[in-house]
Amino acid sequence: MSAQPLRIVYENPLVFGNNRITLISPTLFRLEYAEGGKFLDNSTMFAYSRDTLLKEFRVTPLGENRYQIETSALRMVYDYDNFPFGLLNFEAFYKSGGKEKRFTIRNIHKNNLGGAVSTLDRVDKPIPLNDGLLSLDGWYIINDAGKEILVDNWIAQRDKGHVQDLYCFVYGDDYKEALRDLGRISGNVPMTRKYVHGVWYCRYWPYTASEYLELVSGYREHDFPLDMMVFDMDWHTVDAKVGTGHASNRGWTGYTWNKELIPDPEGLIGKMLEEKIHVCLNEHPHDGIRPKEEQYPAFMKAMGREANGETILFDASDRKYMTNFLKYAHGPGWDMGIAFWWLDWQQDYLYPYVRGTNMNHLSWLNKLYYEDSSREGLRGAGYSRWAGWGDHRYPIQFSGDAYANWAMLAFEVELTATSGNAGCYYWAHDIGGFYEGDNPEMFARWTQFGALSAALRVHSQKAGKIDRRPWIWGEQATSSMRQAYHFRSQIMPYIYSSVWQTHKTMVPLSRAMYIDYGNDEESYNNPQQFMFGDLLLAAPITTAGEGENLVALQTVWFPKGETPDSLNSPIVGQSEDTWYDFFDSTPYKAGSKVVVKKGIEEFPLFVKGGYLLPMQPYTERPASTPLTHLILRAYPGADMVGSDDRDGRSDRLGNSFTLYEDDGLTTEYLNGSYATTELKYKRTGNKIQLMVAPTMGSYTGQPQNRSYTFELAGLKEMGEVVDVREISNFNSQKELKNRRKTSSKKAKIEAKYNPVTGIYTIEVGSRSIREPLVLELTF
Repeated sequence: MSAQPLRIVYENPLVFGNNRITLISPTLFRLEYAEGGKFLDNSTMFAYSRDTLLKEFRVTPLGENRYQIETSALRMVYDYDNFPFGLLNFEAFYKSGGKEKRFTIRNIHKNNLGGAVSTLDRVDKPIPLNDGLLSLDGWYIINDAGKEILVDNWIAQRDKGHVQDLYCFVYGDDYKEALRDLGRISGNVPMTRKYVHGVWYCRYWPYTASEYLELVSGYREHDFPLDMMVFDMDWHTVDAKVGTGHASNRGWTGYTWNKELIPDPEGLIGKMLEEKIHVCLNEHPHDGIRPKEEQYPAFMKAMGREANGETILFDASDRKYMTNFLKYAHGPGWDMGIAFWWLDWQQDYLYPYVRGTNMNHLSWLNKLYYEDSSREGLRGAGYSRWAGWGDHRYPIQFSGDAYANWAMLAFEVELTATSGNAGCYYWAHDIGGFYEGDNPEMFARWTQFGALSAALRVHSQKAGKIDRRPWIWGEQATSSMRQAYHFRSQIMPYIYSSVWQTHKTMVPLSRAMYIDYGNDEESYNNPQQFMFGDLLLAAPITTAGEGENLVALQTVWFPKGETPDSLNSPIVGQSEDTWYDFFDSTPYKAGSKVVVKKGIEEFPLFVKGGYLLPMQPYTERPASTPLTHLILRAYPGADMVGSDDRDGRSDRLGNSFTLYEDDGLTTEYLNGSYATTELKYKRTGNKIQLMVAPTMGSYTGQPQNRSYTFELAGLKEMGEVVDVREISNFNSQKELKNRRKTSSKKAKIEAKYNPVTGIYTIEVGSRSIREPLVLELTF
């Protein structure tokens, strides 16, 4: 099989006989070997998007059948020998840490930074993480060879002559570029329905309809917010006598409502929706639609079979079966108004693969369920265990039935921070743990972590003494959890804006410190802290405290930042030099490492100085209340005196965060139906300017007017606020110097100081969102 000299057409993809190199980006390329040159252009469950091809590259012949291929980031050398790509015929060179390094094809990843796991079912201590995309080596290979392909959006086998299919991510130390590359080949994570990032109640318990409504009343009466109610499996009948045994019974699969518990399911769901609470139903589909189900006769007729008591075994590979299964199993629930189905698939030990394939059920079912939920213009909504590469397209994820102990709480913090390395962006953990866990302090600390997760969702096993309602754990724990729940409600505008960032850039909502600060070695040494969006640094307490107030310790590293890339982040601005405690405004110098003490009422949460943090007043429905009043909290940023550009436009140096809004439900955001508002902060000498720019864009249900509360915290070093005025525009330093004292000034505005919190508060009445609002504070 000797290689003959080739005439190469330098077009992307580059074909060399049976070998093909596809340049997807400057840092991502694909290597294929296919007998007869039958290369693969179909999508796969991982390589879902084939739309991106690099246009700027250079190919240079280096001799007979030897080629150099260059992108802006890589230099590849390929010796064509008509064999698959390997260690001896292909190499690439890249920069990392200012040095040139060599990439070759090998299966050893010694310095991988970790990724996600599929499940924590029955796990009671930390377990090894699967690989993520990010590595200290600066590269990672995803091997897609032999995996099923998609034909007409359904699984099919690839040609057995398609021998090699490697996706080579060679990014050096640019971790964010690696994540963007994941989106380029696998598709970006879609926008989620806003309410999935709210507050959920879930418990494995046979609740009656009246008890579900009492739960809703209980959240209101005890001053806790709520957005979602999950009906675990007792919503359906569980008395099946035939079927696949699992966990000691045959009743896990079911689609007929248990009328003894819930006599009028449509009425109950309607009452929930009147309360603006969305309902999710738990499901274990492995036994399909059995004769006991109300839907059985119609389902069998659709399948062209007699309803004679025969059960058609669950077959996810059969398009006709799955079309009818989803229609008859899910259709009645959709008609009643449920939000989505919780796919609680645990049966891979019984049915490892979709029939006729090497694909496990979880990956395929997550796709089918998500697409089934994308109806009538709604965004898809999934809730299931993590299925691996490509599963980020079907959010959100459920981490499984873990035991409740301090070690598992600490492990979930680390897991959450690293999972985004694999594209697993949105965990909704069982807050408090599923098995056991009756320690009020531990539950309160777990709740604080939940308030800094993609969703605040409690859950627990079917045990009378284990119930995660936050108001039944004693006064001290309840008060602590109420503070965490209220924080979650108030911070929703920031969370949803950060979710938009993840959709646009593939940078995780919760992310390990090295994604933003990887040039500092300390960023790799602090697994118990993470960035929550761009402005918040979280370091949840994961150990027991001491004393009456249960004071616990957490070591926190405060990073020094670099000016963000405005193309890849909703923030634009100067390097931070100070971080501030969200609760008491204590400043911490960037670059320091501090042991922080926190009683049970608070948790280590820190805000990047010099930005406007968007919040909302507390509301019992955080994910659906219109944003008619915006709270903007700011902590002091760096003084920009002397930082003018040569052209005098220091307004470019004003720190900025972008508030994102849309209808929270539909796919109209893909058609441009959304709004952004730039929030700016600038400190110059003894003055601070704050700006809410005119809102750009529109969407259905958008508030047209909005009032504002500005909260200025941590100002001790600057002294007393002596003047607050609304001005006409956000000025550069040169304009500030040249402006007459009376120019552009409007009426003076009062700043009220709270000596207990140390926060100055400025109220601005309702006005059009299309009008700019600029305040200037003098100290």
